[in-house]
Amino acid sequence: MYRVWNFVTNYSILLILGALIALVWANTDPASYHHFVEFELIHDFIIGHAHYDDTGAVEYRSLTLHYLVNDVLMAFFFAIAAKEVWEAVILRNGSLRGKKAATPLVATAGGMFGPVAVYLGLAAFLGSDVYDAVSRGWAIPTATDIAFSYLVGRLVFGAGHPAVRFLLLLAIADDAAGLIILAVFYPAGNLAPTWLLLSVGAAIGAYVFFNWLPRYLDRGNQLRPNSTWAREKLSFWPYLIAGALSWYGFQESGLHPALGLLPVVGAIPHADRAFGIFAEAEQYLTDLLNHCEHLLKHPVEIVLFFFGLMNAGVEFSSIGAPTWLVLAGLMIGKPIGILAMGWLAAVPMGLGLPAGVRIVDLFVIGCVAAIGFTVSLFIATVAFDAGPVQDAAKMGALFSFFAAVVSFVVGKLLRVEKQDA
Repeated sequence: MYRVWNFVTNYSILLILGALIALVWANTDPASYHHFVEFELIHDFIIGHAHYDDTGAVEYRSLTLHYLVNDVLMAFFFAIAAKEVWEAVILRNGSLRGKKAATPLVATAGGMFGPVAVYLGLAAFLGSDVYDAVSRGWAIPTATDIAFSYLVGRLVFGAGHPAVRFLLLLAIADDAAGLIILAVFYPAGNLAPTWLLLSVGAAIGAYVFFNWLPRYLDRGNQLRPNSTWAREKLSFWPYLIAGALSWYGFQESGLHPALGLLPVVGAIPHADRAFGIFAEAEQYLTDLLNHCEHLLKHPVEIVLFFFGLMNAGVEFSSIGAPTWLVLAGLMIGKPIGILAMGWLAAVPMGLGLPAGVRIVDLFVIGCVAAIGFTVSLFIATVAFDAGPVQDAAKMGALFSFFAAVVSFVVGKLLRVEKQDA
């Protein structure tokens, strides 16, 4: 039993609404839109230790609405994504454990290498000037919007088709790889990795004192008084404090602070087994990790609305080479990469495919996975400085919605037989 529509409405409808408002606003009154996005909440302050420019003067910062949404509040969105990935990897029956995940994982690699090859290859073909201008955006077409792709996949294949589960595993793995790419290849400033010790220390401290220690003290006692006291009296507060410290460590280290809550996710007490992404049963679980996700649901809806509003305001006149490169990476590189690597895993490597999934279905899965949107849009904002190249790349991320239409057409041409649940 899946709650796909609830998930999409919870986490995506407001995002789309914000993106549409931004598009209309930016194309009717761009000056007021950009003034709103860069509105300063706090002017000239120092976050953390002082930074100095080339002249030795203290470098002040301003807290803008854009920074608040992208660098601070989006940390909660990435924490929810990391929670799903963490459960899929670590828990018994997790969807990314064992041989059942082998072929989707290999196909995921194709779904990332393929877009990069197409994006950079076409950029090089267009000339060195274009390549130099856009090469930093190579990761934009590697992303897959898990919610929209999963919804479109169910519409193309039918809710009961095994290809839908294959697509879901691929999208989860893609999200995990996307988080790694953001952390490694797109630092937010000059790297100072020693600050990550604060993030790691906060996560370890929270785990040891508020997760492991109560359970250790309760060993042999079925009433579990210490664990119960920690859950009822302390709740999520120790992990929220650890999360704030971890975010600060990421911000000072130069890594993108929106990823700052990730180390703490694994420290929070979690369920004993995985019920699957979008599983209805998760809403009845009482472990602290699922409780935190429930508490964050509505705030994250609001955050995603403002994320769309702050980042999707692109003038149509900004459409250019980066737009088509991102689209080509997603809509050509994704399907070909997933088909090629999926075939390699299934046939030469002997890992096989789920019963009922054909080799040609991998190409359709690739077309569905080409919907980049949320994470593609986020990567575009960190890959390029504000300006025409960033705007053009954002437009490519927004246009990736057309992959849904392509998926339906390709599904019909390749005679996908829908299987209802």
